[in-house]
Amino acid sequence: MAETDAALRTLARNVRTARNRAGLSLDELGRRAKVSKGALVALEKAQGNPNFATLVRLADTLGVSVSALMEGPPEGRVRVVSADAAPPLWTGSRGGEARLMLTTSGPAPVEVWRWRLAPGEEYPSHPHQAGVVETVSVTSGRMTLVVDGAEHPVEAGQTAAFDADAPHTYRGAGTETCHLIMTVHIPPGPASAG
Repeated sequence: MAETDAALRTLARNVRTARNRAGLSLDELGRRAKVSKGALVALEKAQGNPNFATLVRLADTLGVSVSALMEGPPEGRVRVVSADAAPPLWTGSRGGEARLMLTTSGPAPVEVWRWRLAPGEEYPSHPHQAGVVETVSVTSGRMTLVVDGAEHPVEAGQTAAFDADAPHTYRGAGTETCHLIMTVHIPPGPASAG
């Protein structure tokens, strides 16, 4: 419980800092990110429980990575993160999950995610800001990547890359659980543009 409270306080501080850096009021951030002002006020007070989609919309609107909203200060030159140490940010109805492992620093950060999808389980994502590129590398099993309505099979040992400013869906395929590593390449945004 204390770990969850600390994570909420870090999230609250980072959202407030990124919002102020971007020069946005609570009303304007809420309008752009499609999040109610009440939810934003609660979030900035370290209350509530924002879902993964809300965090993605806030990060996109603020021009930062999801993990930039969730991480505390850097711990040193090298970060090693265990999959068990990264809590799932999305949990599917069939046992699938997505864990944000880490984000690189700098003006154009890269998020590294671990995903698990059961056969037939899917995660639909809204379009991200222009310039965001995602890659998916399937390590075991199979998936179907749907980008702007077109289906693309991706099997173990294959990697796909796409511009993520279109609707996209990750779907487990075949008969076994699909494991994949996903990266999100974020262009320099308003928060880093100075």
